[in-house]
Amino acid sequence: MMFKKGLIFLALTFAPIWSAFAQYDLDHFYYSGRQSLIDGKYAQAIESFNILSMLDSTVYEAYFFRGIAKYNLGDYVGAQRDFDRTLHFNPIYTPAYHYRAITLSRIGKYDQALKDLEEAVDLRPSYTDLYFSRGVTYFLSQQFQKAIHDFNTFIRKMPREGSAYLNRGACYLFLGDTTKALNDYNKAISLNRFDPEGYIRRSRVYAMQERAGEAIEDLDIALRLDSTNTYAFFNRAILKYEKKDIRGAMDDLNRVLEEDPGNALTLYNRALIYAQVGDYASALDDYDRVLNINPNNVLAYFNRAAVFMELGRYRDAMDDYSQAINLYPDFAKAYLNRSFAKSQLGQYTSAKQDYDIAQRKVREYQAMTADSTGHAAFADTTRKYDHLLALDAEFAKKDFDNELLQYRDVDIRLKPLYKVHPADSVSGYSSIAHKFEDAVLDAFIARSPLAVKFASAAKGSIRNGARVREEVERSLRASRSSDNLFAKALVESENNQFNTALVCYDEAISKSPETFFYYINRGALQAEMIDFIASMENNVQVLTLDNANTVRTRVQDQVKHNYDYTPAIHDMTRAAELNPSFPYTYYNLGNLYCLSNDLPEAIVQYTRAIDLYPYIGEAYYNRGLVLIYLKDREKGCIDLSTAGELGIQDAYGVIKKYCKTEEEL
Repeated sequence: MMFKKGLIFLALTFAPIWSAFAQYDLDHFYYSGRQSLIDGKYAQAIESFNILSMLDSTVYEAYFFRGIAKYNLGDYVGAQRDFDRTLHFNPIYTPAYHYRAITLSRIGKYDQALKDLEEAVDLRPSYTDLYFSRGVTYFLSQQFQKAIHDFNTFIRKMPREGSAYLNRGACYLFLGDTTKALNDYNKAISLNRFDPEGYIRRSRVYAMQERAGEAIEDLDIALRLDSTNTYAFFNRAILKYEKKDIRGAMDDLNRVLEEDPGNALTLYNRALIYAQVGDYASALDDYDRVLNINPNNVLAYFNRAAVFMELGRYRDAMDDYSQAINLYPDFAKAYLNRSFAKSQLGQYTSAKQDYDIAQRKVREYQAMTADSTGHAAFADTTRKYDHLLALDAEFAKKDFDNELLQYRDVDIRLKPLYKVHPADSVSGYSSIAHKFEDAVLDAFIARSPLAVKFASAAKGSIRNGARVREEVERSLRASRSSDNLFAKALVESENNQFNTALVCYDEAISKSPETFFYYINRGALQAEMIDFIASMENNVQVLTLDNANTVRTRVQDQVKHNYDYTPAIHDMTRAAELNPSFPYTYYNLGNLYCLSNDLPEAIVQYTRAIDLYPYIGEAYYNRGLVLIYLKDREKGCIDLSTAGELGIQDAYGVIKKYCKTEEEL
């Protein structure tokens, strides 16, 4: 927010280091992966470098560039592991120290990052970019004087790089030197008048100097340069509000929410304004959204309670004041206000107790020497808590993220069960680099009267469905063999004819009870029947990660039904008994146990699948979600990183949003 982050860039001057392995395939995947990086196609780059590392596991640049791709997808854990691998094979490769330091800095491991940067500077003291990165790291670790020293070194060698002045200006600002900060921001603007960042930074200094008109002018320029810059809209809203331009402030806040509908801080500020102009229904709606995003936001509870008081909803107000007090037991004003709410409800004894507690808190506060930004500030009854919060306001870091981040609800669904599908009806998620080889599976597919594939995917539609159905019916009339019955079941299940499909699976199993694929598909069908019924009842259960990086089970309806997956589990267990070495059966069992809310057993089953075949990306993905649900975020994020590496591109969206560092939470 307050500094220009040094994004990892791709140095195009790198050339393949290997000589003994300079074969066409190695070169092809190297250059293909590097071009994908240049084009911003990071998932494709990972696939190319996966193959390159398989062809020769000692090619350290494969891990290095794959690490860069993972970083840009937000997979900092995976990026660090790849940079570790790079340095394992080449301990003096300076770029790996540099980029690992950037990655470590992103996840808040500043001491380790600085050690890497020291190593990189020792190896290549003339590598100017290292001083920039180390300056950023010093800034993040609040070592501002050291950061300024490194930015000075960088600026001496690169005097026309505007971002260095922006960063040094941020350091001066944190040290309270607005004059030097303003000079640096002016310099950055003079170097690049088309970068909105300089105007946004300078506007903050003008605002601090109570030069609101000039601050708004700078933000106007920034928005002419970038009409989607939510940070500029947000800051301009604060300034307009301070100038009593309520309509203008609301317009800017609404513009932020058009781009970022779930931004908690913007919703909070808009709720305050709605309440101040008497639109209590809209204020309550915004407060509800804030608390859905951050259920530990003390100020949202406190101010929502004030709206309830205005509406005469004293019991609701009392509950919200209680929540604020639970979060901050020294919040004297919440005790006072709750005392009033209780008195309105006739709870005079309890109201008197709250009043007495508030007075004691005030006396304790007055005797304390802690500054007003500390925990004791909540005991100060002279403070007002209904002013708009800026991004660097004293409570912003406590109750909101200090950057404009997107907080949209995301339904995280498990990757589907593996089963046999008609070949032209689905698209699987398998990685291009690994294909499961199994003679039994190949033989089963080869003898099927219907073209089939084994994949993890939702049902699709069969091309030329009428013709395929007619051919299957003709074969079945000629012979009710188990294979023909199985083909019939496949066609019927794709059309949601569950009962007919189930009868066909039953008959196929009665004729060939040792064919474990029949049990896999019948078990999958029974699970699909439950899902179909649930969808008809608007009661589909999905895994939803909340913004505290936990997972909660949510149903679309207020009434939650429990469904019985026991028959499906029995079929999968029977399939595992018939072929204990087939990994996908255990993957399926992991899904079924997860849906049955037996999460520890789900982890056991996913782990069995991975132990048998460590390239099932869906197993890592689903196990990662379950681990996060169980609050083991570190292991869960490692699993999601591996899933992404194995071709599950959805993993990066989850990683970017939920595998955050403690500082980002």
